[in-house]
Amino acid sequence: MLIVVSPAKSLDFETKAPTQKFTDPQYLAESTQLVGQLQKLSPEDFSELMHISSALGELNHMRFANWHTPFDLENSKQAIFAFKGDVYIGLEAEKFSTADLNFAQNHLRILSGLYGLLRPLDLMQPYRLEMGSKFKNKKGKNLYEFWDGQITESLNELFEKDKNPVLVNLASIEYFSAIKPKSLNAEIISPVFKDFSNGKYKIVSFFAKKARGYMTAYIIQNRIKNPEKLKEFNVEGYRYSEEDSTPMQPIFLRDPQ
Repeated sequence: MLIVVSPAKSLDFETKAPTQKFTDPQYLAESTQLVGQLQKLSPEDFSELMHISSALGELNHMRFANWHTPFDLENSKQAIFAFKGDVYIGLEAEKFSTADLNFAQNHLRILSGLYGLLRPLDLMQPYRLEMGSKFKNKKGKNLYEFWDGQITESLNELFEKDKNPVLVNLASIEYFSAIKPKSLNAEIISPVFKDFSNGKYKIVSFFAKKARGYMTAYIIQNRIKNPEKLKEFNVEGYRYSEEDSTPMQPIFLRDPQ
């Protein structure tokens, strides 16, 4: 069983990672190719491409100008500790044991517009490049065309070793769209998290993102390999709702606390 999650816009390259162990990204050559094209853009181009402020445009122009290989612990950081968005706040990877990190390395993948597919301990340098960016490149008009079937093929290679291949999709629609479901040799399960608000249960983005992190940590720390065990997830008040769920889309509800 594999889990996929989205990356985060918020990064932390100041706090020291709790481990010295690291691996190199699988698609670093492709990332280098993308960076070579991105380094030709101006700060204004970044602002327009990503719909961000001029200050953020300047920041990301500088990030890509400074991006270089080879990666090491001086100029890079392990992905699971570098990302600091809502999913990663829920994940709390800094609390993982060595055994947790080893399990995560084998069962968790982070989708990325720049790096394609990252293992938790893969080194990365700071960047911002959403998968949905309409960045025209040598392979197509956007990043979905750049990565094409590579991410799906990489996942399929991992599933070859699994007797009952299952992909737990805890990524956003934007990032999961980089995977080709019809070509994926696995059952896809996409949990949904809803909070009670204004008289009904609905997806509240901030809470749902954190819940994806909670479930990712739950799977890792409990060494879950059977998707049926996901129904036992009961963290921060979320509970499985059998009546609202389908086999491929388990629903987890939370009442006001």
